[in-house]
Amino acid sequence: MKEYVISMEISGSTAMWTRPDTGDCPVSYPVPTYSACKGIFKSVLWGPAVEVIPFKVEICSPIVYHEYHTNYGGPLRKSGVISTGGGFQLLATVLIDVVYRLYAKAVPVSRAVKSKIPAKASEWDGKTTSPGHAYASIFNRRLKRGQCFSIPCLGWKEFGPDYFGHLKETTKPRKDINMTIPSMLRDVFPDGYGSALRYVYDQNVAVKEGVMLFSDTEAANAQ
Repeated sequence: MKEYVISMEISGSTAMWTRPDTGDCPVSYPVPTYSACKGIFKSVLWGPAVEVIPFKVEICSPIVYHEYHTNYGGPLRKSGVISTGGGFQLLATVLIDVVYRLYAKAVPVSRAVKSKIPAKASEWDGKTTSPGHAYASIFNRRLKRGQCFSIPCLGWKEFGPDYFGHLKETTKPRKDINMTIPSMLRDVFPDGYGSALRYVYDQNVAVKEGVMLFSDTEAANAQ
């Protein structure tokens, strides 16, 4: 099965890659998760007949944390608070002034997933002998034009990018960033289109000279 590499750059003033273990005062991972990267690619071009597999992130700006406060009025409030029309102040630790270069592979979905995709996606899949190549070509055209399926975001929806597009020649990984992330959320719907909820984590994720590589296989720590 041939793989087709796609890449893009994204930057913005604020980003939040939520660590699930930080509770109701969430803290961001220093780098986007596997599922966040997949979501950014799919926001440019969504197609259930093709699987997007992120494999590398380059951190191209210093890692700077910042306190973020906002008034939350969503459905996760307690019922008593909702009934009175009240809200609560959400405290978070976010990243600021971020720049990332993201890389992924576009490959056809497995036979098991293909049986679940919508009829229109199945029809599109039947018209090409190389879905990965078709996806990559369409993705690059849309990225060049600034078109997208949905507006890309840097984690939380309110954190929109100030740039998303092809890689800039002037953007380079930060060679001074080296760390190991002991446990990092990988995905919550890891089995493709129509996947059931299943939490999967990667262990001891290394960032070397500003570059993080995702493992090729699913992590052992799945819940």
